[in-house]
Amino acid sequence: MRIMGLDFGSKTVGVAVSDPLLVTAQSIETIFRKSPHKLRQTLSRIEELVAEYEVEKIVLGYPKHMNNSEGERCERTQEFCRLLRQRTGLTVILWDERLTTAAAQQIMMESGVRREDRKEYVDKIAAGLILQGYLDFIQSGQADDAANTE
Repeated sequence: MRIMGLDFGSKTVGVAVSDPLLVTAQSIETIFRKSPHKLRQTLSRIEELVAEYEVEKIVLGYPKHMNNSEGERCERTQEFCRLLRQRTGLTVILWDERLTTAAAQQIMMESGVRREDRKEYVDKIAAGLILQGYLDFIQSGQADDAANTE
């Protein structure tokens, strides 16, 4: 079994997958789309990756505000979550993604990635951080998927 992590943005979706033992997350790609409202090709690519990596569950970053409130981005993410469930038939868990993009930027700065090149990597690194947070949580024995699903 593998789990997929997704960082859903207005123009991109970062993708990561777990190893078969559910210990580590590997960032695999960033899916770019031409229009923020056109998701058919994005969902199709995710379906391909689900099949290729034999994914059995998806963890989708949920972009709450720092004060724990939900805004327009949360609404769009919930809609994307619904579409993912329809297209893949998999369980999709909404996972708090606060500060993952900032952490991804910090990782790239510390790794010496040039500023102009960071845009290419930030979403897939954020997806890896989202997924790794979930994997650490389930490894701790505290996992209760019902508490983190829509």
